Amino acid sequence: MRLFKKSNSIWQSRGWFLLPSLAGVTLFVILPFGYMLFSSFSNGFVNYKTVLANEAFHLAVKNTLWFTGVGIPLLLFFSFAAALGIYKSKYMRLLKSVYLLPMAVPTAVVVLIWKVFFHKAGVLNQILELFQIQAADWLSGGMAFWVLIISYIWKNLGYTIVLWLAGMSAIPTAITEAARVDGASEWQCIRYMILPQLKPVFYTVTMLSFLNSFKVFREAYLVAGAYPQKSMYLLQHLFHNWFTNLDMDKISAAAALLAVFFALCSLALQNMWEKEEFS
Repeated sequence: MRLFKKSNSIWQSRGWFLLPSLAGVTLFVILPFGYMLFSSFSNGFVNYKTVLANEAFHLAVKNTLWFTGVGIPLLLFFSFAAALGIYKSKYMRLLKSVYLLPMAVPTAVVVLIWKVFFHKAGVLNQILELFQIQAADWLSGGMAFWVLIISYIWKNLGYTIVLWLAGMSAIPTAITEAARVDGASEWQCIRYMILPQLKPVFYTVTMLSFLNSFKVFREAYLVAGAYPQKSMYLLQHLFHNWFTNLDMDKISAAAALLAVFFALCSLALQNMWEKEEFS
């Protein structure tokens, strides 16, 4: 009876329009996730022991953590600096469109750009030879990781700038103007006026940048294949190779571990943003 009354109240409050979305989430997210957890324990904890002892898993986790630990702070810094530079500019709309162009570029074109610039006989090495600097093997040597970082920043810079600008546009201009009248420098206005107002945006931008960092796999795979240079070997490569070999038990166990890890990171980040203040 209580369930019927509750369902009736939801229907009367017009919350019924959420039912198709709830059904979709249940069918395509909750049920597959539950099946994945069930599959990961099909042999007890054997699957988890196998994954945790796998050297490829160690390498992929290390590279992915290093990639996100380097790429996300650099993306946030450059995007925030660029957003400050074009904020209140009369050419802001034009500049936003220019920065968003990389997002409209198809992945195949991005791969072509990679090969044109970073190939052994590419544009970058030819420029280095003009200055009598030894050419580097960008995609197969130690520089491959930084090529991945550059691609990630270039692809997501414009989108992140737009998010920063959306947050800045909500800040009352009277706050910064009053601070400048009182003698505050530009850096003091940024630190004590703008950054505290952008605290919710900072969390959102960080989480979206983290999610977008997993999309760089497309370019890395098309350029270097399923087994790239070691510094470019990410978790996406590992899952792709396991899926190709139909190692579903390994995939389930590894996915469960990563889901727990990402959930803890998200909660820790949210808790940090709620407690700490820019000062």
